[in-house]
Amino acid sequence: MQNFLIFAILILGFIITFQIARASEFVSVIRGEEKTRKQTNKINAVLLLVFLIVGLFGVYWAHHTLGDKILKLGTSASDHGILVDRMLKYTIITTGIVFFGTQILLFWYSFKYRESENRSVYYFPHNNKLELLWTVVPAIVLTILIGFGIVYWYRITGAAPENAMQIEITGSQFKWEFRYPGKDGVFGKKYYKNIDEAHDNPLGQIWEDAANHDDIYVSGQPMHLVVGKPVRLIIGAKDVIHSVGLPHFRLKMDAVPGTPTTLWFTPIKTTKDMIKETGNSKFVYEIACDQMCGAGHTGMRGEIVVETQEEYDQWMASQKPKYVLMKESEGGPATPAAAATASKDSAAAPAVKDSAKVTADTSAVKKDSTGK
Repeated sequence: MQNFLIFAILILGFIITFQIARASEFVSVIRGEEKTRKQTNKINAVLLLVFLIVGLFGVYWAHHTLGDKILKLGTSASDHGILVDRMLKYTIITTGIVFFGTQILLFWYSFKYRESENRSVYYFPHNNKLELLWTVVPAIVLTILIGFGIVYWYRITGAAPENAMQIEITGSQFKWEFRYPGKDGVFGKKYYKNIDEAHDNPLGQIWEDAANHDDIYVSGQPMHLVVGKPVRLIIGAKDVIHSVGLPHFRLKMDAVPGTPTTLWFTPIKTTKDMIKETGNSKFVYEIACDQMCGAGHTGMRGEIVVETQEEYDQWMASQKPKYVLMKESEGGPATPAAAATASKDSAAAPAVKDSAKVTADTSAVKKDSTGK
């Protein structure tokens, strides 16, 4: 019934609009089409001028009223974010000048040069120099702006410094999962067919790989970073395409199932620094999913804590490796011999920095879910 009423209202609206248009035509015939056209032209010219004034005031009002609800340029909490803010500033200045200049001229000329019996139309069909000017100049400006973007993109996605932290972040409907390498600094291998939430293996880690025995798994808690220390994020997904959005760091990278992506940056402000800077005692760095990933997309929000090295070490010391937690859930902790073997093997394993190797592509495991 409701759908029928909506359909009926739409049809009625169409009929009313159509009848108004026909009535306007009859009025034009009665008054004289020439006179009606001139009156309409003047009215439209005045309305365009009013639209210009109201529109510019609206831009000012929106900025004045909502300006404190957006991230301001120059407040980035990462080194790369400073460059991104600079690029945005240049882009906004350039496009802003063009926007205000063209819009003011467009609506003002529409009003000033409206049809008049005291002025004849000047026929100006073509000008090569003018067309060359408004083609070449925008092309040069846009090329420069795009150049900034390409340079910054390759910095963000390029090789991270040797001392960078390595953190794996995985998106799934609708949460973020983090994995930190243990003392060996090496991620253990994983295989998507090993993913088994029921048996405490949410990332599909291959437990036969000793490098997995000291890896820290965290979900439902903030991701921890060290201020002033580069961090390389190895990003993936378990189901659909997600996107790691880091607005306070001015970074974003898609999380694609089966295709690891990476980015790196250096946090330059701790969470405590941002609390003081913003005056918000509840401030937290946010991880937002910037891709429509399903019905729970809006609730897929993570948090980041940026702290000192000492605070990070204390937090890390309080965490247990996923392997140990799994063994405890099966009836007891891992045996000392197994733990010692895991530590020895992990320490002997070579450091892996390539994102494809870090995530242990399925080529490392071909036959079954045990990885044999």
